[in-house]
Amino acid sequence: MTPTPIPRPAHRRHVEAAADDPFSRGVARGEQLRESVPAALEVYDRLFTLGGISPAQVRDDAERALDAVGRFRPAARAEMAGIAQGSGTDTWHIGCLNARTEILARSAAVPPGECTTIVRRRPAAAGPPRPTGIQTWDWHVELAARWHTLASRGGRHDVVGLTEDGILGKIGINSAGLALHFNILGHVDDRVGGIPVHVLAALVLEEAGSVAEAVELVRGAPLTSSGSFALFDESDVALLDLSPAGVFTVPPEHGIHVRTNHFLTPAPAAGEKTWLYQPDSTARRALVRSRLAEAPGPGHGAATDGSGAADELARYLVTGPGEAPVTCLPDPAAPFGRRWGSLATVALDPADRTARILDGTPADLPTHTWHVLTATAATSTG
Repeated sequence: MTPTPIPRPAHRRHVEAAADDPFSRGVARGEQLRESVPAALEVYDRLFTLGGISPAQVRDDAERALDAVGRFRPAARAEMAGIAQGSGTDTWHIGCLNARTEILARSAAVPPGECTTIVRRRPAAAGPPRPTGIQTWDWHVELAARWHTLASRGGRHDVVGLTEDGILGKIGINSAGLALHFNILGHVDDRVGGIPVHVLAALVLEEAGSVAEAVELVRGAPLTSSGSFALFDESDVALLDLSPAGVFTVPPEHGIHVRTNHFLTPAPAAGEKTWLYQPDSTARRALVRSRLAEAPGPGHGAATDGSGAADELARYLVTGPGEAPVTCLPDPAAPFGRRWGSLATVALDPADRTARILDGTPADLPTHTWHVLTATAATSTG
């Protein structure tokens, strides 16, 4: 069966929200998403129903997630309430969007999508090599029009990147030069009750000014669900396994981090939901690692400017028939809930505080243009 192209809107939304007060910042975000948040909710309602999760359970889960956020970071709870007001929805609806990973963890009928991340050091004009990263964001194709690029200003750090409609954060970089790539993992103890991993990603980008600060924040958060954050700034990198069993640091391999969707440290791996991603996740990681091992190392022909580095890394994520599906296209024969594809490709560069976002798969790069967002500027280019 030939994979089907991913449907994309004619014009991708870009949301700008600037306010010192988090509630006002949320209102500004919500007002720009007034039509799209209800559309995102409709798709998630269908996914929850498919997963056998009742509307009453969804609301209870959402309320518990909001309570957990309110206890840990009242400002984040206020921003979510602002998004609800601005978009004309109930606050618990915004809670269920932000906790969609934790709520869907109840379901065996709606497996999560797939993502692949690379963080590698590239040569600087002077001084030691500096980290850059790239990832695919793979998710249900029915949500291909339900994400946007974002510039959020007014918190401790300005943040630019990509997130879903109604969700505080996902993938991005801040004005201090801290970058965050995000993959979902699965553990048997995943549940609602702690800080949703999407909210935690937003908090890290708004509050942390370095990898060390980010790791400290993550370790101090009450976690009841799983994911992976690849955190890097101009000089440091940390790849984390996040799980109900704890937070664990993954050592680099020859200065390179490759992440797919399985745990890379022993403690959380013992409780992994291996049926969600395997053997696909291991095959994708092995393919990308083998390509990187055969590539020239930093200082031997690797691209040195931000755009060139993004183009170069994107090539490692392009796969064809018969290869592990790093570039993911939806199967038209698959039922609802099992049609996912690479909705976006995101490259992050701490040195120039940029997020380069491709509204397409890595294979689309020859015909598509990076949308470039800078965390220290008021507007985007691209």
